[in-house]
Amino acid sequence: MLSVIIPASNEAGYIGTCLRHLCASDAAGVQVIVVANGCHDATARFARETFAEHLPPGWTSAVLELAQGSKPGALNAGDAAAIHPLRLYLDADVCVSPGLLSALIAVLSTEAPRYASGTPVIPRAQTAVTRAYARFWQKLPFNQTTAPGYGLFAVNAAGRTRWDAFPALISDDTFVRVQFEPQERVQVDAPYLWPMIEGFAALVRVRRRQDAGGRELWAAHPGLMAREGKPALRMAGLMRLALADLPGFATYAVVSLAVRARRGGTGFIRGR
Repeated sequence: MLSVIIPASNEAGYIGTCLRHLCASDAAGVQVIVVANGCHDATARFARETFAEHLPPGWTSAVLELAQGSKPGALNAGDAAAIHPLRLYLDADVCVSPGLLSALIAVLSTEAPRYASGTPVIPRAQTAVTRAYARFWQKLPFNQTTAPGYGLFAVNAAGRTRWDAFPALISDDTFVRVQFEPQERVQVDAPYLWPMIEGFAALVRVRRRQDAGGRELWAAHPGLMAREGKPALRMAGLMRLALADLPGFATYAVVSLAVRARRGGTGFIRGR
């Protein structure tokens, strides 16, 4: 019923934990595909070892190895190997809760096009700057919308017909999300852990790439981006958020200023 596709580029430090949580799910008959792309570490070996030890009875698995490091290429290779009509696309550093897969299967089991995700939880960061940034970032309008889908999103068979191959775009998650109207998106209560990258310099690099991805999508697909459904953040709302968390706002603002000071660096970077 469900195929899980995990693009993984040099994720040896994360893939085992990701797969162990996935294999603890209460869903039946799941196919899991890890697409190790452009890896120079033991990602593929660790994935195979984890499957050998933890794959539940009735589940199937595959580890594909691609020479080129390309997330769209990995997503397309995973889609080509998928055998089930429901598709879950999962980042290799995400940890799902035991009931998430079955909850997604339930809401996607309809003939109407559907996009679904779980409830994201950002675990406590190791660095103070990431803790402050994450605390403020989670209060922004996008994170208050239904099924923001960062790190984990799923579609049913009718939903997957909305696009052909994954295009060579930075923001693959947003590209898929805006294929669906807001009323076609569903968020289930079951949580998943989505770690935020650590440290000021890393936050700036990732935010720079994130912003570039948004500009790229607006330029290439303005009609699709009109479906995003993200509430506008007006000055009054921003001031309320800032006054509620001055350290968080200050951290977020300094990262934003650093991003605007120098654009570039749009290649793949872990941690969004």
